[in-house]
Amino acid sequence: MIWRSIRLIAAWCAIAISPWASAQPAGALGDDFVYRIQPGDTLIDLATLYTRSNANWTTLQRHNTIADPLRLVIGSELRIPFDLIPEIPSKTTAIHVSGQAQVDGMPLQVGMSIDEGSTVTTTADGFVTLQLSDGTKLTLPRGSATQLQRLRQFEGAALTDSILRVQEGEVDSHVAPSGQGVGRFEIRTPVAIMGVRGTRFRVQANGHSAQSEVLDGHVRLQTQPGHPSSGRSISLASGYGAAVGADGVLHVQRLLPAPTLGPARRAGSGQWTAPVTPVPGAVGYLVQVSRDKEGLELTSSQQFDNTDILFSARRSGTHYVSVRAIDSAGLGGRDAQLTFEGANALLSASGLPVMLSDGGVVTLTDY
Repeated sequence: MIWRSIRLIAAWCAIAISPWASAQPAGALGDDFVYRIQPGDTLIDLATLYTRSNANWTTLQRHNTIADPLRLVIGSELRIPFDLIPEIPSKTTAIHVSGQAQVDGMPLQVGMSIDEGSTVTTTADGFVTLQLSDGTKLTLPRGSATQLQRLRQFEGAALTDSILRVQEGEVDSHVAPSGQGVGRFEIRTPVAIMGVRGTRFRVQANGHSAQSEVLDGHVRLQTQPGHPSSGRSISLASGYGAAVGADGVLHVQRLLPAPTLGPARRAGSGQWTAPVTPVPGAVGYLVQVSRDKEGLELTSSQQFDNTDILFSARRSGTHYVSVRAIDSAGLGGRDAQLTFEGANALLSASGLPVMLSDGGVVTLTDY
């Protein structure tokens, strides 16, 4: 009877404040899923949605030390233990493969599903883009090894619970692009854990060091246990990066701005170049070619010590080249982008490109 009365009062309050309770997932904090309270929210409704049991509202009240369950503070964060949230397997698919890549030692191809616990590796010329069930895209550039440690989805909400372990190389993440948020999205390296509370960030791991660059939203970074600064946690805002060394020391600084680029022009032998205005503080420039404007479907990546850059594309059609400055801490800055045309395809009598066995085309070299 008491429970029914609370629910009726809470439901009336919800209608009076807002006709719809819009979900506001805010990622994870430790072993808890974090939800930001919106007008009309009640503990009973949130317990039902996320834990699939309305009786868990009392557990949430105790866990969050809420004195009055009828007076939730709008904008405050409600923590829901992950062990209360039923989950189901989440589908992950390879949507782009360029060069050689493997999953658990087997060749990886476009369209293949990736199972939880699998490790995806790319060779020196390999690039992979994976897509999670919520539309999240993960780009693994060349020379990367990443284990998909956890691939789950909330049973009661279209939110993913994903943990990636970067053993070597980089992961470029475009998380929940539709803006629905995530239950948990963490990238773990040997020295740090990065948990997303935004949409776009990059992580690099190299031996016993790691870097993270936030391009949009916020990322929570925590050093791994066993290091001198073990357990230290910071929030990185958009436009900032952090580098963690083998000693566990954390360096945070603003990302370098995008370089100014001139128009792309042919440089002979199928290569292209473009004028690059030097960025103060840069020690090098990373040049990446992709098939898509977002820069997630990479086909090449090369770092240059100066602004004399070169780039190319084996396939025909319009491609995108992104150039970013690298600072002394190894952090990459904002990207500048140009379009250019890929290799000239050899056409058959029917006007179609002559195809290679690997799906590429026979090209004509420009001199």
